[in-house]
Amino acid sequence: MRWVILWVFSAVAALADGEKAGEFDYYVLSLSWSPNWCAREGDARGSDQCDTRHDHGWILHGLWPQFHQGWPAYCRTSEAPPTRRMTREMTDIQGSSGLAWHQWKKHGTCSGLSAPDYFALSRQSYDGVQRPEVFRQLDTPVKLPASVVEEAFLKANPALQPDMITITCKQGYIEEVRLCLSRALDPVPCGRDVIRDCTAKNAQFDPIR
Repeated sequence: MRWVILWVFSAVAALADGEKAGEFDYYVLSLSWSPNWCAREGDARGSDQCDTRHDHGWILHGLWPQFHQGWPAYCRTSEAPPTRRMTREMTDIQGSSGLAWHQWKKHGTCSGLSAPDYFALSRQSYDGVQRPEVFRQLDTPVKLPASVVEEAFLKANPALQPDMITITCKQGYIEEVRLCLSRALDPVPCGRDVIRDCTAKNAQFDPIR
């Protein structure tokens, strides 16, 4: 009997987890270079995202509500979860419906928006960033400083300043470009816990498949 009572209290506590939806300071727009993710993880998973027919370059990892220090996740919300059709319609820029669903569950629930509005805002933020064409022109893998990727984005997006963008690396590869945006999707300075610039001088960067 005791374990039943403990289970009930644990379940109630779990339902109380997560911050209140809509309470955050700014957004982080995270862009992932798909060929690098495929080389590190996607190929081993047999991910459809890595099929050459998709021609994926920079994909939308997610649009993340952020505090000036820290971030909310898995928030309490009364909004209905997205339908399969909604997540499927995001695959052109997110690579997979599974990623779209996960991003809603972890981050979208904290936006205070409905699922359709969150996905619409995510697409708007993605479309609002100029992704440098130079990376799509590569035909062989290259080794480059992470700072080159940042400089290319700064040049392509004049409204960006160095403190509004950060480049991350993982397992020797360029992983993501993260841009900090206001609720109105204007560039803003990132918090200290977001700026984690990769300092690699020879990070791997694979061409589009």
